[in-house]
Amino acid sequence: MPDDVIRPANAADVAAVKSVTDAAYHPYIERIGQVPQPMERDHAASVATGQVFVMGDPVIGLVVVEERADHLYVDSIAVHPDARGTGVGRRLLEFVDAHARVRGLPEIRLYTNAKMWENQKIYPKFGYEMVERRVEGGYDRFHYRKRLG
Repeated sequence: MPDDVIRPANAADVAAVKSVTDAAYHPYIERIGQVPQPMERDHAASVATGQVFVMGDPVIGLVVVEERADHLYVDSIAVHPDARGTGVGRRLLEFVDAHARVRGLPEIRLYTNAKMWENQKIYPKFGYEMVERRVEGGYDRFHYRKRLG
């Protein structure tokens, strides 16, 4: 499998999904003062319900999405630190766009922690606009959306 292919995760990928997620989000624990929610997810359940898509062999990046009535919600994007700056995140965001379009969804939504300022620079470059900032469960979050046309 070429390293840039994005495919649905399967049960054999659960350990890699957890490992890549933990590696990607671990640096933020100290900065935000608590464990980022993606690290606490039930990865096996997300994989079993078809919400997780992975890239690479071995897995170097992943995206967790939920199809909603009027939009595609991006729960998490994780890129292993060793693969940062190689285009993995870009490919995953392009995949999200295509995934939403195939399903006829007009919009993509996601949020990021306010202290993950790197993301606040990335998402606007890919057409996302910040629509609000709110605190939920102790997490200060910027909510973004991207309208597909």
